Amino acid sequence: MNRDPLLELADRHLIRYVPEFAPFLVERARGSWVWDRAGNPVLDFTSGQICSTIGHNHPRIVEAIRAACDRVLHLNSWMLSEEVVRLAARLAELLPAPLEKTIFLNTGSESNEIAMRIAKLATGRFEILGLEQSFHGLTAGAASVTNSVGHRGYGPQLPGVFTIPAPYAYRCPVRSAAGRSAPDRPAGCGTCDLACLERGFERFDAETTGSLAGVVVEPVLSAGGVIDPPPGYLARLAELVRARGGLVIVDEAQTAFGRLGTMFGFEADGIVPDIVTVSKTLGGGLPLAATVISPELEERIVERGFVHVTSHVSDPLPAAVGLAVLDVVVEERLPERAAAMGARLRAGLLELAAHHEVIGEVRGRGLLLGVELVTDRATREPADALGAAATDECLARGLSMNIVRHIGANSVWRIAPPLTVTEDEIDRALSIMDESLAAVTRLPAATRV
Repeated sequence: MNRDPLLELADRHLIRYVPEFAPFLVERARGSWVWDRAGNPVLDFTSGQICSTIGHNHPRIVEAIRAACDRVLHLNSWMLSEEVVRLAARLAELLPAPLEKTIFLNTGSESNEIAMRIAKLATGRFEILGLEQSFHGLTAGAASVTNSVGHRGYGPQLPGVFTIPAPYAYRCPVRSAAGRSAPDRPAGCGTCDLACLERGFERFDAETTGSLAGVVVEPVLSAGGVIDPPPGYLARLAELVRARGGLVIVDEAQTAFGRLGTMFGFEADGIVPDIVTVSKTLGGGLPLAATVISPELEERIVERGFVHVTSHVSDPLPAAVGLAVLDVVVEERLPERAAAMGARLRAGLLELAAHHEVIGEVRGRGLLLGVELVTDRATREPADALGAAATDECLARGLSMNIVRHIGANSVWRIAPPLTVTEDEIDRALSIMDESLAAVTRLPAATRV
């Protein structure tokens, strides 16, 4: 088969920001599907870059873009449009009080940068706490609290950054007995007893200068291998941080607006963060992010001279799209749908785990699920080569999957289809996973109804 000549141009002119690009060019996308230039369909179980919350090219998004083209696309940073004001008000309606002051930005990296700057300015402190296997972005400050990718070769990180162990029960970082339980069970292998959190703060207290500005945390550590903290984790983390004078920043880039089966991930622990950042799932495929704080916190930082002016702060076009996304999420009850479809997907994955010994654990919430692949369930030896081969096999059979192979994350399928995914699409994806695992392990596929 002749290779697409445009891929030759890609080889010649694009910086390789990932180890390798997909072996085809995408011609169009709709819903849970993308099609290559030869017309071959591929079922997308990563929602693009986990951004297409309501599916690719949703008609409401297309309509919002067309309307914005007739109104206004971009303005000076000092000017506001109706779309921006209405989107800020809509976020305030969805978030718990007192979170009602918003700045609109472009990416999750930027929203987390601003969140950390706000925490430092508001508290007069400079230390930031993060978790192992976290991902908050790759700009300078955000990269310093991102630990699921390597720092080597990029020079010094942001001063004052501390890291505590992630609540990764399957591979408990503090070797807690709870984390080591049930070594041969493919789901729920061990439970986090928060020992990692308590010991992490013991280490922090021994090293801090007493200048904690805040913590940055994801409700589920997605890029780090879909690590789902146990109930009560965020509440205890918030208690420990606030006792030391810091603010709680919850990064909802991948988890907000229904992905976990609730509107926001932090709802499960009943906390109200001091700062919330959102991005991917708000833009529906367009670059849009936001940092949200309380009026009291906003007043404090403005008094202290807060400024953040960029070329695309408060742009009207992405704000119009954000409004369309939220309309669909609410009108179609997508959080509830994610919970139901997630239950169906999880049940199917557990069925596969009963048949395929290489599945070590199934974890996650709603429609953000992780499948950790191992060579041996007893030893939990990571199956890096097999994971890569199984992912490639899935793509060859028409299913786009993401395999997490970052530092400490081992081989984990990160599964995040659009919240509009259908039962038939879930069943088709499960069949392809089954067939792909069978192909790479040279064992029979499971018999799925």
